[in-house]
Amino acid sequence: MKKKILWRFILISVTVFLTIIFFLPNTPVFKYMPEWWKKNMPNKGIILGLDLQGGLHLVFEVEGDKAVEITSERYASTLKEILIKKKLTAEVSKDGITIVVSPSTPEIRKVIEENYPMLAPVETEKRLVYKISEREARRIKDSTSDQALETIRNRIDQFGVSEPTIHRQGENEIVVQLPGVKDPKRAIDLIGKTAQLEFKLVDDEAKIAAELPQSIMPSEEENLLKQFAGRIPEGDEILFEKKVNRETGVVRKIPLLLKKQAALTGDLLSEARVNLDSRFNEPYVSVSFNAAGAKIFEEITGANVKKRLAIILDNTIYSAPVIQERISGGNAQITGSFSMDEAKDLSIVLRAGALPAPMKMLQNVTVGPSLGSDSIEAGKVAAIIGTLLVVVFMIVYYKFSGVIADFALVLNILLLLGAMASLNATLTLPGIAGIILAIGMAVDSNVLMFERIRDEIRAGKTPRAAVDSGYSKAFWTIFDSHVTTLITAAVLFQFGTGPIKGFAVTLSLGVSINLFTALVGTKTVFDFINSRKEVTKLSI
Repeated sequence: MKKKILWRFILISVTVFLTIIFFLPNTPVFKYMPEWWKKNMPNKGIILGLDLQGGLHLVFEVEGDKAVEITSERYASTLKEILIKKKLTAEVSKDGITIVVSPSTPEIRKVIEENYPMLAPVETEKRLVYKISEREARRIKDSTSDQALETIRNRIDQFGVSEPTIHRQGENEIVVQLPGVKDPKRAIDLIGKTAQLEFKLVDDEAKIAAELPQSIMPSEEENLLKQFAGRIPEGDEILFEKKVNRETGVVRKIPLLLKKQAALTGDLLSEARVNLDSRFNEPYVSVSFNAAGAKIFEEITGANVKKRLAIILDNTIYSAPVIQERISGGNAQITGSFSMDEAKDLSIVLRAGALPAPMKMLQNVTVGPSLGSDSIEAGKVAAIIGTLLVVVFMIVYYKFSGVIADFALVLNILLLLGAMASLNATLTLPGIAGIILAIGMAVDSNVLMFERIRDEIRAGKTPRAAVDSGYSKAFWTIFDSHVTTLITAAVLFQFGTGPIKGFAVTLSLGVSINLFTALVGTKTVFDFINSRKEVTKLSI
Protein backbone atom coordinates (compact mmCIF):
# COMPACT_ATOMS: atom_id res chain seq x y z
CA MET A 1 0.00 0.00 0.00
CA LYS A 2 1.38 3.40 -0.93
CA LYS A 3 2.34 5.69 1.94
CA LYS A 4 -0.11 8.37 0.80
CA ILE A 5 -3.03 5.92 0.96
CA LEU A 6 -1.80 4.51 4.29
CA TRP A 7 -1.76 7.96 5.91
CA ARG A 8 -5.29 8.62 4.69
CA PHE A 9 -6.45 5.31 6.17
CA ILE A 10 -4.80 6.23 9.49
CA LEU A 11 -6.47 9.67 9.44
CA ILE A 12 -9.90 8.12 8.80
CA SER A 13 -9.34 5.47 11.51
CA VAL A 14 -8.24 8.01 14.14
CA THR A 15 -11.21 10.23 13.29
CA VAL A 16 -13.64 7.33 13.68
CA PHE A 17 -12.01 6.33 16.98
CA LEU A 18 -12.39 9.86 18.39
CA THR A 19 -16.00 9.92 17.16
CA ILE A 20 -16.77 6.76 19.16
CA ILE A 21 -15.10 8.20 22.28
CA PHE A 22 -17.10 11.44 22.14
CA PHE A 23 -20.40 9.77 21.25
CA LEU A 24 -20.07 7.00 23.86
CA PRO A 25 -21.97 8.95 26.60
CA ASN A 26 -25.09 8.83 24.39
CA THR A 27 -25.04 5.02 24.22
CA PRO A 28 -26.22 2.43 26.79
CA VAL A 29 -22.64 1.12 26.97
CA PHE A 30 -21.49 4.24 28.85
CA LYS A 31 -23.13 3.24 32.15
CA TYR A 32 -20.98 0.08 32.21
CA MET A 33 -17.72 2.01 31.80
CA PRO A 34 -15.42 2.19 34.87
CA GLU A 35 -15.48 5.29 37.08
CA TRP A 36 -12.01 6.46 36.02
CA TRP A 37 -13.25 6.52 32.41
CA LYS A 38 -16.36 8.56 33.32
CA LYS A 39 -14.25 11.07 35.26
CA ASN A 40 -11.40 11.55 32.77
CA MET A 41 -13.00 10.97 29.36
CA PRO A 42 -15.78 12.97 27.64
CA ASN A 43 -18.99 12.34 29.59
CA LYS A 44 -21.65 14.70 28.19
CA GLY A 45 -22.21 13.79 24.55
CA ILE A 46 -25.08 15.27 22.56
CA ILE A 47 -27.65 17.11 24.66
CA LEU A 48 -31.30 16.86 23.66
CA GLY A 49 -33.20 20.09 23.18
CA LEU A 50 -36.50 21.17 24.71
CA ASP A 51 -38.57 19.61 21.91
CA LEU A 52 -36.88 16.21 22.35
CA GLN A 53 -36.52 15.72 26.12
CA GLY A 54 -39.30 17.99 27.36
CA GLY A 55 -38.95 20.99 29.65
CA LEU A 56 -40.17 24.52 30.09
CA HIS A 57 -40.78 27.32 27.57
CA LEU A 58 -41.40 30.73 29.14
CA VAL A 59 -41.90 34.21 27.74
CA PHE A 60 -41.63 37.17 30.14
CA GLU A 61 -42.40 40.83 29.60
CA VAL A 62 -40.14 43.27 31.44
CA GLU A 63 -42.28 46.11 32.78
CA GLY A 64 -40.19 48.99 31.44
CA ASP A 65 -42.66 51.67 32.62
CA LYS A 66 -42.24 50.40 36.17
CA ALA A 67 -38.46 50.68 35.76
CA VAL A 68 -38.86 54.33 34.74
CA GLU A 69 -41.07 54.90 37.80
CA ILE A 70 -38.50 53.25 40.10
CA THR A 71 -35.78 55.47 38.60
CA SER A 72 -37.96 58.57 39.20
CA GLU A 73 -38.38 57.53 42.83
CA ARG A 74 -34.63 57.15 43.22
CA TYR A 75 -34.00 60.57 41.66
CA ALA A 76 -36.55 62.16 44.02
CA SER A 77 -34.89 60.52 47.03
CA THR A 78 -31.36 61.60 46.09
CA LEU A 79 -32.58 65.11 45.18
CA LYS A 80 -33.88 65.53 48.73
CA GLU A 81 -30.43 64.68 50.10
CA ILE A 82 -28.68 67.06 47.70
CA LEU A 83 -30.99 69.96 48.61
CA ILE A 84 -30.42 69.32 52.34
CA LYS A 85 -26.65 69.37 51.80
CA LYS A 86 -27.00 72.64 49.83
CA LYS A 87 -29.11 74.00 52.77
CA LEU A 88 -32.03 74.70 50.45
CA THR A 89 -35.51 74.28 51.95
CA ALA A 90 -37.84 72.52 49.52
CA GLU A 91 -40.54 69.89 49.46
CA VAL A 92 -39.86 67.04 47.01
CA SER A 93 -42.58 64.55 46.10
CA LYS A 94 -43.17 62.02 43.36
CA ASP A 95 -46.36 61.72 41.37
CA GLY A 96 -46.17 58.71 39.05
CA ILE A 97 -43.14 59.37 36.86
CA THR A 98 -42.98 63.11 37.63
CA ILE A 99 -40.98 64.79 40.38
CA VAL A 100 -42.62 67.84 42.00
CA VAL A 101 -40.46 70.40 43.83
CA SER A 102 -41.72 73.47 45.62
CA PRO A 103 -41.09 76.31 45.93
CA SER A 104 -39.82 77.29 42.49
CA THR A 105 -36.62 79.25 42.96
CA PRO A 106 -33.66 79.87 40.62
CA GLU A 107 -31.28 78.20 43.11
CA ILE A 108 -33.31 74.99 43.28
CA ARG A 109 -33.81 74.96 39.50
CA LYS A 110 -30.04 75.32 39.01
CA VAL A 111 -29.33 72.39 41.37
CA ILE A 112 -31.78 70.14 39.48
CA GLU A 113 -30.43 71.08 36.02
CA GLU A 114 -26.80 70.56 37.10
CA ASN A 115 -27.37 67.19 38.78
CA TYR A 116 -30.19 65.75 36.64
CA PRO A 117 -29.73 66.73 32.97
CA MET A 118 -31.91 63.75 32.02
CA LEU A 119 -34.97 65.39 33.62
CA ALA A 120 -37.16 67.54 31.37
CA PRO A 121 -39.22 70.44 32.88
CA VAL A 122 -43.00 70.13 32.48
CA GLU A 123 -44.12 73.40 34.09
CA THR A 124 -42.35 76.12 36.06
CA GLU A 125 -44.88 78.38 37.85
CA LYS A 126 -45.21 78.18 41.64
CA ARG A 127 -43.57 74.77 41.70
CA LEU A 128 -41.06 72.84 39.63
CA VAL A 129 -42.34 69.74 37.84
CA TYR A 130 -39.88 67.45 36.08
CA LYS A 131 -40.17 64.11 34.33
CA ILE A 132 -37.64 61.78 32.77
CA SER A 133 -37.12 62.72 29.10
CA GLU A 134 -38.39 60.40 26.37
CA ARG A 135 -34.86 59.60 25.26
CA GLU A 136 -33.77 58.76 28.82
CA ALA A 137 -36.93 56.66 29.33
CA ARG A 138 -36.12 54.59 26.22
CA ARG A 139 -32.57 54.10 27.47
CA ILE A 140 -33.80 52.99 30.91
CA LYS A 141 -36.25 50.49 29.37
CA ASP A 142 -33.61 49.04 27.04
CA SER A 143 -31.04 48.86 29.83
CA THR A 144 -33.62 47.25 32.14
CA SER A 145 -34.36 44.49 29.60
CA ASP A 146 -30.62 43.80 29.15
CA GLN A 147 -30.05 43.74 32.92
CA ALA A 148 -33.05 41.44 33.45
CA LEU A 149 -31.67 39.10 30.76
CA GLU A 150 -28.28 38.87 32.50
CA THR A 151 -29.88 38.44 35.93
CA ILE A 152 -32.06 35.57 34.67
CA ARG A 153 -29.05 33.98 32.96
CA ASN A 154 -27.00 34.16 36.18
CA ARG A 155 -29.83 32.61 38.21
CA ILE A 156 -30.34 29.76 35.76
CA ASP A 157 -26.58 29.08 35.52
CA GLN A 158 -26.48 28.64 39.31
CA PHE A 159 -29.70 26.61 39.26
CA GLY A 160 -27.85 24.04 37.14
CA VAL A 161 -30.01 23.62 34.00
CA SER A 162 -28.07 22.06 31.12
CA GLU A 163 -28.03 24.03 27.86
CA PRO A 164 -30.71 26.64 28.60
CA THR A 165 -31.78 29.05 25.85
CA ILE A 166 -32.23 32.65 27.02
CA HIS A 167 -32.63 35.58 24.65
CA ARG A 168 -34.47 38.85 24.11
CA GLN A 169 -37.48 38.97 21.82
CA GLY A 170 -38.67 42.34 20.58
CA GLU A 171 -38.16 45.39 22.79
CA ASN A 172 -39.10 44.09 26.24
CA GLU A 173 -39.68 40.33 26.07
CA ILE A 174 -37.35 37.58 27.29
CA VAL A 175 -37.65 33.98 26.10
CA VAL A 176 -36.41 31.23 28.43
CA GLN A 177 -36.22 27.55 27.42
CA LEU A 178 -35.15 25.03 30.06
CA PRO A 179 -34.76 21.46 28.75
CA GLY A 180 -35.23 18.59 31.18
CA VAL A 181 -36.62 20.67 34.09
CA LYS A 182 -38.52 18.33 36.43
CA ASP A 183 -39.96 21.00 38.77
CA PRO A 184 -41.45 23.78 36.57
CA LYS A 185 -43.01 25.73 39.49
CA ARG A 186 -39.69 26.00 41.32
CA ALA A 187 -37.93 27.16 38.14
CA ILE A 188 -40.62 29.78 37.43
CA ASP A 189 -40.46 31.09 41.02
CA LEU A 190 -36.68 31.31 40.83
CA ILE A 191 -36.69 33.22 37.52
CA GLY A 192 -39.55 35.61 38.28
CA LYS A 193 -38.64 36.56 41.86
CA THR A 194 -37.79 40.27 41.96
CA ALA A 195 -35.44 39.64 44.92
CA GLN A 196 -35.34 43.22 46.19
CA LEU A 197 -33.58 42.81 49.55
CA GLU A 198 -34.06 45.66 52.04
CA PHE A 199 -33.28 46.30 55.70
CA LYS A 200 -35.82 48.63 57.38
CA LEU A 201 -36.18 49.81 60.96
CA VAL A 202 -39.36 48.78 62.80
CA ASP A 203 -41.24 51.85 64.13
CA ASP A 204 -42.41 50.48 67.51
CA GLU A 205 -42.65 54.01 68.97
CA ALA A 206 -45.57 55.16 66.78
CA LYS A 207 -48.99 55.16 68.44
CA ILE A 208 -50.69 52.74 66.04
CA ALA A 209 -47.86 50.20 66.36
CA ALA A 210 -49.39 49.11 69.68
CA GLU A 211 -52.82 48.79 68.06
CA LEU A 212 -51.70 46.29 65.42
CA PRO A 213 -52.84 42.70 66.15
CA GLN A 214 -50.19 40.19 67.11
CA SER A 215 -51.05 37.97 64.14
CA ILE A 216 -53.73 37.50 61.49
CA MET A 217 -54.68 34.93 58.86
CA PRO A 218 -53.35 35.62 55.33
CA SER A 219 -56.92 36.25 54.10
CA GLU A 220 -57.27 39.17 56.58
CA GLU A 221 -54.29 41.11 55.26
CA GLU A 222 -56.27 43.37 52.90
CA ASN A 223 -58.91 44.23 55.53
CA LEU A 224 -56.24 45.23 58.04
CA LEU A 225 -54.59 47.60 55.55
CA LYS A 226 -57.98 49.24 54.87
CA GLN A 227 -58.64 49.53 58.60
CA PHE A 228 -55.45 51.50 59.23
CA ALA A 229 -55.46 53.48 55.96
CA GLY A 230 -55.05 57.20 56.68
CA ARG A 231 -53.69 56.58 60.18
CA ILE A 232 -50.23 55.39 59.19
CA PRO A 233 -47.64 58.09 59.98
CA GLU A 234 -45.98 59.78 57.01
CA GLY A 235 -42.81 57.93 56.09
CA ASP A 236 -44.09 54.63 57.52
CA GLU A 237 -45.77 51.56 56.03
CA ILE A 238 -47.26 48.25 57.19
CA LEU A 239 -45.68 45.02 55.96
CA PHE A 240 -46.20 41.42 57.08
CA GLU A 241 -43.95 38.71 58.49
CA LYS A 242 -44.97 35.14 57.65
CA LYS A 243 -44.88 32.59 60.47
CA VAL A 244 -45.45 28.86 60.00
CA ASN A 245 -46.39 26.64 62.96
CA ARG A 246 -43.82 23.83 63.03
CA GLU A 247 -46.32 21.27 64.31
CA THR A 248 -49.56 22.09 62.48
CA GLY A 249 -48.21 23.84 59.39
CA VAL A 250 -50.73 26.71 59.86
CA VAL A 251 -49.56 30.00 58.31
CA ARG A 252 -50.09 33.27 60.23
CA LYS A 253 -49.03 36.80 59.35
CA ILE A 254 -47.59 39.33 61.79
CA PRO A 255 -48.18 43.00 60.81
CA LEU A 256 -45.31 45.37 61.54
CA LEU A 257 -45.02 49.14 61.18
CA LEU A 258 -41.80 49.99 59.35
CA LYS A 259 -39.93 53.04 58.19
CA LYS A 260 -40.51 53.35 54.42
CA GLN A 261 -36.95 54.46 53.74
CA ALA A 262 -34.67 51.41 53.53
CA ALA A 263 -31.67 51.67 55.83
CA LEU A 264 -29.71 49.26 53.61
CA THR A 265 -30.42 47.45 50.32
CA GLY A 266 -29.22 44.25 48.68
CA ASP A 267 -27.17 45.99 45.99
CA LEU A 268 -24.31 46.14 48.52
CA LEU A 269 -24.41 42.35 49.00
CA SER A 270 -21.21 40.40 48.29
CA GLU A 271 -22.20 36.83 49.28
CA ALA A 272 -25.23 34.72 50.16
CA ARG A 273 -24.96 31.09 51.21
CA VAL A 274 -27.03 28.38 52.88
CA ASN A 275 -26.22 27.21 56.42
CA LEU A 276 -27.95 24.91 58.91
CA ASP A 277 -29.29 26.08 62.26
CA SER A 278 -27.79 23.73 64.87
CA ARG A 279 -30.77 24.18 67.25
CA PHE A 280 -33.63 23.29 64.91
CA ASN A 281 -31.62 21.71 62.08
CA GLU A 282 -33.30 24.14 59.67
CA PRO A 283 -31.58 25.93 56.79
CA TYR A 284 -31.12 29.69 56.77
CA VAL A 285 -29.38 32.12 54.41
CA SER A 286 -26.26 33.88 55.64
CA VAL A 287 -25.49 37.16 53.82
CA SER A 288 -22.34 39.27 53.75
CA PHE A 289 -21.97 42.88 52.57
CA ASN A 290 -19.12 44.48 50.69
CA ALA A 291 -16.91 47.08 52.42
CA ALA A 292 -19.34 49.96 51.85
CA GLY A 293 -22.32 47.86 52.95
CA ALA A 294 -20.52 46.57 56.04
CA LYS A 295 -19.75 50.14 57.11
CA ILE A 296 -23.39 51.24 56.68
CA PHE A 297 -24.63 48.11 58.48
CA GLU A 298 -22.30 48.81 61.41
CA GLU A 299 -23.51 52.42 61.62
CA ILE A 300 -27.19 51.37 61.49
CA THR A 301 -26.85 48.73 64.21
CA GLY A 302 -24.71 51.03 66.36
CA ALA A 303 -27.25 53.87 66.21
CA ASN A 304 -30.31 51.65 66.83
CA VAL A 305 -29.39 49.29 69.66
CA LYS A 306 -32.49 47.67 71.28
CA LYS A 307 -34.57 48.49 68.20
CA ARG A 308 -35.80 45.96 65.67
CA LEU A 309 -34.39 45.74 62.15
CA ALA A 310 -36.63 43.98 59.61
CA ILE A 311 -35.09 41.92 56.80
CA ILE A 312 -37.41 42.20 53.79
CA LEU A 313 -37.41 40.45 50.43
CA ASP A 314 -39.95 41.57 47.83
CA ASN A 315 -42.09 43.33 50.48
CA THR A 316 -42.27 40.23 52.69
CA ILE A 317 -40.63 40.35 56.11
CA TYR A 318 -38.50 37.26 56.75
CA SER A 319 -37.35 38.23 60.23
CA ALA A 320 -37.20 41.29 62.48
CA PRO A 321 -34.60 40.66 65.19
CA VAL A 322 -33.78 43.11 67.99
CA ILE A 323 -30.37 44.77 67.56
CA GLN A 324 -28.49 43.82 70.73
CA GLU A 325 -25.23 45.61 69.91
CA ARG A 326 -23.24 47.24 67.14
CA ILE A 327 -22.53 44.58 64.48
CA SER A 328 -19.25 44.87 62.61
CA GLY A 329 -18.07 42.69 59.72
CA GLY A 330 -21.23 43.13 57.65
CA ASN A 331 -22.84 39.72 58.25
CA ALA A 332 -26.54 38.95 58.73
CA GLN A 333 -28.92 35.99 58.67
CA ILE A 334 -32.24 35.51 56.89
CA THR A 335 -34.43 32.92 58.62
CA GLY A 336 -37.98 31.91 57.82
CA SER A 337 -38.79 28.18 58.16
CA PHE A 338 -37.21 27.45 54.77
CA SER A 339 -36.96 24.06 53.13
CA MET A 340 -33.48 23.30 51.77
CA ASP A 341 -34.61 24.01 48.17
CA GLU A 342 -36.20 27.33 49.22
CA ALA A 343 -33.03 28.39 51.03
CA LYS A 344 -30.87 27.43 48.03
CA ASP A 345 -33.11 29.33 45.60
CA LEU A 346 -33.12 32.39 47.87
CA SER A 347 -29.31 32.38 48.03
CA ILE A 348 -29.18 32.05 44.22
CA VAL A 349 -31.41 35.07 43.55
CA LEU A 350 -29.53 37.15 46.13
CA ARG A 351 -26.14 36.28 44.59
CA ALA A 352 -27.39 36.86 41.05
CA GLY A 353 -28.87 40.23 42.02
CA ALA A 354 -32.34 41.70 42.03
CA LEU A 355 -34.33 42.12 38.86
CA PRO A 356 -34.31 45.80 37.86
CA ALA A 357 -38.10 45.78 37.32
CA PRO A 358 -41.02 43.37 37.77
CA MET A 359 -41.74 40.89 34.98
CA LYS A 360 -45.07 39.65 33.70
CA MET A 361 -45.36 36.11 32.36
CA LEU A 362 -46.84 36.07 28.86
CA GLN A 363 -46.40 32.40 28.01
CA ASN A 364 -45.83 29.26 30.04
CA VAL A 365 -45.63 26.01 28.07
CA THR A 366 -44.49 22.75 29.65
CA VAL A 367 -43.33 20.19 27.09
CA GLY A 368 -43.79 16.69 28.50
CA PRO A 369 -41.03 14.08 28.11
CA SER A 370 -43.53 11.76 26.39
CA LEU A 371 -43.95 14.31 23.59
CA GLY A 372 -40.17 14.55 23.39
CA SER A 373 -39.90 10.75 23.17
CA ASP A 374 -42.46 10.69 20.37
CA SER A 375 -40.46 13.36 18.53
CA ILE A 376 -37.24 11.35 18.92
CA GLU A 377 -38.88 8.20 17.62
CA ALA A 378 -40.42 10.06 14.67
CA GLY A 379 -37.03 11.61 13.89
CA LYS A 380 -35.30 8.22 14.11
CA VAL A 381 -37.84 6.59 11.80
CA ALA A 382 -37.54 9.41 9.27
CA ALA A 383 -33.73 9.26 9.34
CA ILE A 384 -33.59 5.43 9.05
CA ILE A 385 -36.13 5.25 6.19
CA GLY A 386 -34.44 8.09 4.30
CA THR A 387 -30.97 6.59 4.77
CA LEU A 388 -32.10 3.08 3.72
CA LEU A 389 -33.78 4.38 0.55
CA VAL A 390 -30.63 6.31 -0.36
CA VAL A 391 -28.38 3.30 0.36
CA VAL A 392 -30.52 0.98 -1.79
CA PHE A 393 -30.74 3.51 -4.63
CA MET A 394 -26.96 4.05 -4.73
CA ILE A 395 -26.27 0.28 -4.85
CA VAL A 396 -28.87 -0.35 -7.55
CA TYR A 397 -27.82 2.57 -9.73
CA TYR A 398 -24.02 2.61 -9.21
CA LYS A 399 -23.40 -1.04 -8.28
CA PHE A 400 -20.09 -1.54 -6.42
CA SER A 401 -19.27 2.17 -6.58
CA GLY A 402 -22.61 2.73 -4.86
CA VAL A 403 -21.37 0.55 -1.98
CA ILE A 404 -18.34 2.85 -1.69
CA ALA A 405 -20.69 5.86 -1.65
CA ASP A 406 -22.75 4.20 1.09
CA PHE A 407 -19.54 3.69 3.10
CA ALA A 408 -18.92 7.45 2.83
CA LEU A 409 -22.53 8.11 3.87
CA VAL A 410 -22.23 5.98 7.03
CA LEU A 411 -18.85 7.61 7.78
CA ASN A 412 -20.48 11.01 7.33
CA ILE A 413 -23.23 10.24 9.86
CA LEU A 414 -20.75 8.81 12.38
CA LEU A 415 -18.41 11.79 12.17
CA LEU A 416 -21.31 14.23 12.36
CA LEU A 417 -22.62 12.64 15.58
CA GLY A 418 -19.09 12.59 17.00
CA ALA A 419 -18.52 16.26 16.13
CA MET A 420 -21.80 17.26 17.78
CA ALA A 421 -20.94 15.22 20.86
CA SER A 422 -17.47 16.81 21.10
CA LEU A 423 -19.08 20.27 21.08
CA ASN A 424 -21.81 19.16 23.54
CA ALA A 425 -24.23 20.50 20.93
CA THR A 426 -27.97 20.56 21.59
CA LEU A 427 -29.96 18.36 19.22
CA THR A 428 -33.44 19.61 18.33
CA LEU A 429 -36.02 18.52 15.75
CA PRO A 430 -34.74 21.16 13.30
CA GLY A 431 -31.27 19.79 14.06
CA ILE A 432 -32.41 16.33 12.94
CA ALA A 433 -33.70 17.99 9.75
CA GLY A 434 -30.23 19.50 9.29
CA ILE A 435 -28.65 16.03 9.62
CA ILE A 436 -31.01 14.58 7.00
CA LEU A 437 -30.28 17.49 4.66
CA ALA A 438 -26.53 16.92 5.14
CA ILE A 439 -27.06 13.24 4.23
CA GLY A 440 -28.76 14.35 1.02
CA MET A 441 -25.83 16.62 0.17
CA ALA A 442 -23.39 13.76 0.86
CA VAL A 443 -25.17 11.60 -1.73
CA ASP A 444 -25.33 14.53 -4.15
CA SER A 445 -21.54 14.94 -3.99
CA ASN A 446 -21.00 11.29 -4.86
CA VAL A 447 -23.49 11.49 -7.73
CA LEU A 448 -21.56 14.42 -9.21
CA MET A 449 -18.25 12.56 -9.01
CA PHE A 450 -19.61 9.25 -10.28
CA GLU A 451 -21.22 10.88 -13.31
CA ARG A 452 -17.90 12.57 -14.10
CA ILE A 453 -16.12 9.21 -13.79
CA ARG A 454 -18.69 7.64 -16.13
CA ASP A 455 -18.04 10.37 -18.71
CA GLU A 456 -14.30 9.73 -18.50
CA ILE A 457 -14.78 5.95 -18.94
CA ARG A 458 -16.99 6.57 -21.99
CA ALA A 459 -14.18 8.73 -23.39
CA GLY A 460 -11.94 5.64 -23.31
CA LYS A 461 -9.85 6.25 -20.18
CA THR A 462 -8.74 3.45 -17.87
CA PRO A 463 -10.59 3.08 -14.53
CA ARG A 464 -7.66 4.57 -12.56
CA ALA A 465 -7.35 7.57 -14.91
CA ALA A 466 -11.13 7.99 -15.02
CA VAL A 467 -11.33 8.11 -11.19
CA ASP A 468 -8.48 10.65 -10.91
CA SER A 469 -9.92 12.83 -13.67
CA GLY A 470 -13.50 12.55 -12.36
CA TYR A 471 -12.53 13.67 -8.86
CA SER A 472 -10.36 16.46 -10.22
CA LYS A 473 -13.09 17.88 -12.49
CA ALA A 474 -15.89 17.54 -9.90
CA PHE A 475 -13.84 19.07 -7.06
CA TRP A 476 -14.63 22.76 -7.64
CA THR A 477 -18.31 22.13 -8.32
CA ILE A 478 -18.65 20.25 -5.03
CA PHE A 479 -16.50 22.76 -3.14
CA ASP A 480 -18.54 25.70 -4.47
CA SER A 481 -21.90 24.18 -3.52
CA HIS A 482 -20.70 23.33 -0.01
CA VAL A 483 -19.16 26.75 0.65
CA THR A 484 -22.36 28.56 -0.38
CA THR A 485 -24.35 26.28 1.95
CA LEU A 486 -21.87 27.01 4.77
CA ILE A 487 -22.35 30.75 4.25
CA THR A 488 -26.12 30.31 4.54
CA ALA A 489 -25.69 28.22 7.70
CA ALA A 490 -23.38 30.87 9.20
CA VAL A 491 -26.00 33.59 8.60
CA LEU A 492 -28.71 31.42 10.17
CA PHE A 493 -26.48 30.79 13.20
CA GLN A 494 -25.60 34.47 13.59
CA PHE A 495 -29.09 35.91 13.35
CA GLY A 496 -31.29 32.93 14.27
CA THR A 497 -32.37 31.85 17.73
CA GLY A 498 -33.17 28.55 19.43
CA PRO A 499 -34.18 25.83 16.93
CA ILE A 500 -32.85 27.79 13.94
CA LYS A 501 -29.38 27.80 15.51
CA GLY A 502 -29.67 24.05 16.09
CA PHE A 503 -30.47 23.56 12.40
CA ALA A 504 -27.54 25.80 11.39
CA VAL A 505 -25.07 23.90 13.63
CA THR A 506 -25.95 20.43 12.32
CA LEU A 507 -26.08 21.65 8.70
CA SER A 508 -22.69 23.40 8.86
CA LEU A 509 -21.04 20.43 10.61
CA GLY A 510 -22.62 18.00 8.12
CA VAL A 511 -21.49 20.02 5.10
CA SER A 512 -17.91 20.38 6.43
CA ILE A 513 -17.66 16.67 7.21
CA ASN A 514 -19.16 15.79 3.83
CA LEU A 515 -16.28 17.54 2.07
CA PHE A 516 -13.91 15.23 3.95
CA THR A 517 -15.84 11.98 3.39
CA ALA A 518 -16.65 12.68 -0.27
CA LEU A 519 -13.25 13.95 -1.38
CA VAL A 520 -11.00 11.95 0.96
CA GLY A 521 -13.01 8.92 2.15
CA THR A 522 -14.30 7.53 -1.18
CA LYS A 523 -11.12 8.56 -3.05
CA THR A 524 -9.04 6.57 -0.55
CA VAL A 525 -11.13 3.43 -1.19
CA PHE A 526 -10.83 3.81 -5.00
CA ASP A 527 -7.08 4.41 -4.75
CA PHE A 528 -6.67 1.36 -2.50
CA ILE A 529 -8.52 -0.86 -5.01
CA ASN A 530 -6.52 0.50 -7.95
CA SER A 531 -3.19 0.12 -6.12
CA ARG A 532 -3.58 -3.63 -5.49
CA LYS A 533 -3.98 -4.77 -9.11
CA GLU A 534 -4.62 -3.40 -12.54
CA VAL A 535 -8.39 -2.81 -12.73
CA THR A 536 -9.71 -3.13 -16.27
CA LYS A 537 -13.37 -2.51 -15.51
CA LEU A 538 -15.02 -0.35 -12.88
CA SER A 539 -18.43 -1.33 -11.51
CA ILE A 540 -20.18 2.01 -11.82
